[in-house]
Amino acid sequence: MPMPKATETVLEINLEALAHNYQYLKSLLHPTTKFLAVVKAFAYGSDQIVIAKKMEALGVAYFGVAYVAEGVALRKAGITTPILVLHAQPANFETLITHKLEPSLYSPRILKTFLAVAKAQKQEKYPVHLKFNTGLNRLGFWENDVDYIVDQLAGEGVLKVLSVFSHLAASEDENEKAFTDNQIASFEKIAAEVDAKLGYSPFRHLLNTSGILNYPKAQYQMVRSGIGLYGFGNDPKIDLQLQAVATLKTVISQIHKIEPGESVGYNRAFHSEGYKTIATLPIGHADGIGRHYGNGKTYVNIAGKKAPIIGNVCMDMIMIDISNIDCKEGDEVIIFGKLPSAETVAATANTISYELLTGISQRVKRKLV
Repeated sequence: MPMPKATETVLEINLEALAHNYQYLKSLLHPTTKFLAVVKAFAYGSDQIVIAKKMEALGVAYFGVAYVAEGVALRKAGITTPILVLHAQPANFETLITHKLEPSLYSPRILKTFLAVAKAQKQEKYPVHLKFNTGLNRLGFWENDVDYIVDQLAGEGVLKVLSVFSHLAASEDENEKAFTDNQIASFEKIAAEVDAKLGYSPFRHLLNTSGILNYPKAQYQMVRSGIGLYGFGNDPKIDLQLQAVATLKTVISQIHKIEPGESVGYNRAFHSEGYKTIATLPIGHADGIGRHYGNGKTYVNIAGKKAPIIGNVCMDMIMIDISNIDCKEGDEVIIFGKLPSAETVAATANTISYELLTGISQRVKRKLV
């Protein structure tokens, strides 16, 4: 059955595509390997609650969010699956405990502060996860912090380390294979030391989407996937196996005829060299289509034909050249989806699909298809 045409600016969310991507990624893993679905940043710009409910129904073992507020929103929506908060802040530790979220502890300060809060709340064996830095140099304990961690935890009984994890810096880059192999080796050494000094073995996880695809040997007991679930594998060959979950659509508000020498938009950024037919669309940089997509860099799709964005992108509108396209006011326009993909559109502005997807404004209506 064909999808209904858009009548306004809308981000369509395809849950069948989400399930397809999940099953494809799962097919690359051992049957016993657990799966963490990353649903931070409104589930990569789509709808955090809708995506999480579907993933919970599909049986994921964990969810990953960046901040405590994201985890709280999932709990309030009825999500009961464990939630790992990757970048929790001390100001939110009490809220985190109240909603039974599980923090990533990534530095001596964070460990000491969370331990104090958990102790004050009389927690016993509260689940936590230790994040180690193996080369990304973003967040994480260092290898020589293991003794400090164990000393802090010894005899307290307040916290229970459920997992040890790290994050790969360049798992999608074949030219960085040696670096990634070194990260894997470093992680294994750290995890073994943690096991020996804690006296028990937390489960391990290291791989992101590209890691799942390129380094299955390091899947350990769990993997984490974000962008892959939403249809992108950081590799054109893999992208063919995945399906876009989000499709951004809008409509033609008005069509204009302009003559040679006329300009279009703010600062007269576009000057016509001949007779042109242009259309105005109700979407702009306040919706996540930034100014860097304007001035002929990027095109949209109308009935399978390319229409370049002309002039500067406005806050609430963009203008496109439809001189060679048979269309009318009210017709549907695809900004990204299957064609063009979010990765293709992002590349025209020298950025990545992550930025485009997560930047779609919350004022854009979300619609399940």
